Amino acid sequence: MTTTVVTPLSAISLAEGAPVIEAASADGVFSLLWLIIALPALGAAILLLGGRRTDAWGHLLGVATVAGSFALSLLAFLALLGRDAEDRSVGQTLYSWIEAGPFTVDLALLYDPLSALFLLLITGVGGIIHVYSIGYMEHDARRRRFFGYLNLFVAAMLVLVLADNYLVLFLGWEGVGLASYLLIGFWQHKPSAAAAAKKAFVVNRVGDIGMALGVMLAFATFGTVGFAEISAVAGEASDGVLTALGLLFLLAAAGKSAQVPLQSWLLDAMEGPTPVSALIHAATMVTAGVYLVVRSNFIYEAAPVAQTAVVIVGAVTLLWGAIIGTAKDDIKKALAGSTMSQIGYMMLAAGLGVAGYAFAIFHLLTHGFFKANMFLGAGSVMHAMDDDVDMRHYGALQKMLPVTFLTFAMGYLAIIGFPGFSGFWSKDKIIEAAFGENLVVGLAALLGAGITAFYMTRLMLMTFFGEKRWSEDVHPHESPKVMTVPLIVLAALSVLGGAMLLGNWVVEWLEPTVGHAEHHELAVSPLVMTLIVTVVVAVGVALAWVLVGKREVPRVAPANVSVFTRAARADLYGDALNEGLFMRPGDRFVGDLTRFDDHGVDGAVNGTAAAFGGMSGVFRRWQNGFVRSYALSLLAGAVLLLAVLLAVNLA
Repeated sequence: MTTTVVTPLSAISLAEGAPVIEAASADGVFSLLWLIIALPALGAAILLLGGRRTDAWGHLLGVATVAGSFALSLLAFLALLGRDAEDRSVGQTLYSWIEAGPFTVDLALLYDPLSALFLLLITGVGGIIHVYSIGYMEHDARRRRFFGYLNLFVAAMLVLVLADNYLVLFLGWEGVGLASYLLIGFWQHKPSAAAAAKKAFVVNRVGDIGMALGVMLAFATFGTVGFAEISAVAGEASDGVLTALGLLFLLAAAGKSAQVPLQSWLLDAMEGPTPVSALIHAATMVTAGVYLVVRSNFIYEAAPVAQTAVVIVGAVTLLWGAIIGTAKDDIKKALAGSTMSQIGYMMLAAGLGVAGYAFAIFHLLTHGFFKANMFLGAGSVMHAMDDDVDMRHYGALQKMLPVTFLTFAMGYLAIIGFPGFSGFWSKDKIIEAAFGENLVVGLAALLGAGITAFYMTRLMLMTFFGEKRWSEDVHPHESPKVMTVPLIVLAALSVLGGAMLLGNWVVEWLEPTVGHAEHHELAVSPLVMTLIVTVVVAVGVALAWVLVGKREVPRVAPANVSVFTRAARADLYGDALNEGLFMRPGDRFVGDLTRFDDHGVDGAVNGTAAAFGGMSGVFRRWQNGFVRSYALSLLAGAVLLLAVLLAVNLA
């Protein structure tokens, strides 16, 4: 195993020439980068292969492995923080993975400012979710297996963000897909959970085609799949190749991050246990697409068409998810629509290039805090309400669940961008960057902020305020401390996460990886822009109060609703569109192939066999075993032969 120090992978390196890679000794925590992955991977192996003898303590092992990875990630971050900016990129080669002629790939890790932040998010928030799961899954007979899957999920995501080349990244990419399938369908005795897991798996395979083709195209073009090597020579490739690479990676990102048009799996994924929803939406799977785009900044900077496509996908998705969230009565699905929308903000920012990369990651981090907080808060509400997810059956829970209410409220204020809370700093920066690049994109981002304020206020009002609407046999109660303490920690992060912007720290920290962003002049001052965004958010809150807070919420959703509401309830007909464009035609195509196989291919084979069978039946009559028949045949043949000879002689 070797450790190297490499130069930054930024758009700047395209202009300056190939990055220099120098061998250097890196003792201490950097030599243990592999252990950050190995701990949860080992935990998963023990829990999934150890059998029932690990049931009693398996959940504790699951928590301990992720906690160990977090401790190492924190130490590595502090060590990297103590280095100069140009020296903040450490590589570690574990072993030679593939050697096939000119195609060689090392299983190598890259630790730089970008991967450092992801490691803290994955292991930190992921560890908190593990702790919460101890209480949430306490009475589940398969709790040990659940923690094994959680460990596998974390290990795969760590491989993804620590990879120093696209093929190792693809290894983690597929591992995340497998773990999500196992966790979404964890309660496979429920047909809806089994169907949701298959749907997530299939839709993500569509995106994975883009990833696989992108890796192949990168190797065919550059002769390598390494980030540093491609970054050094990306500018020499043709515009067509770079655009194709960018679009293929965008397709992959759309699948993992549930962006239009591959968003349909995300809401169904709520069939998994609530900690799974929190892990997928806050710390792992849906952030992978954003990471891929930002990590591939050297490709997108040289492919403006693909970069514009990223912006369009992000803008459409942020509005798509927000609109869906306005009409969902299932508390988890309302939050899922929110995730789709917030990831759309991140993709939009990533598509803005150097001006938005850092803000995309900044919002990804703050979103990880407040979205994990709210998903786990939703799980606490469900725990109190006998697993009922329908917000129409809630109401007046703020007094029954004081800790859950207060912590959830911190996440709510963060996501709507209330001044001072983490989302205020991160989302406002994306909106500013969007206006700095394009007016239409800026207006889309601004509109999304208003819709976010509306649907999140609706969720708060229906859940915690108004008259109680639960049945008499339900007795709401606060969750145990093993569940509420993680909520308190995440609520504090939801409030304080914006501190990363103090002194422009997060932007400067990421600069060696994503490049230096020039300041864009807005038509108005940043203060005026902040006031505009705040007013739009206030309008969204006020509309929710007028339409929901001041009215009685019926226990059953009214059927007589507007076309807009019906469309939002139906996820803007995303599933219907997929069914009409892909599933039904695909079903007919497969049916036609089956009929061709049955009547064409099999018909030809079976017909030939039947013909020979019929012929054998005819010939079998001549082989009857009677000597007199054979003698008669010989006589007839002889007579026929003599007749032919006589005819020839007479002629």
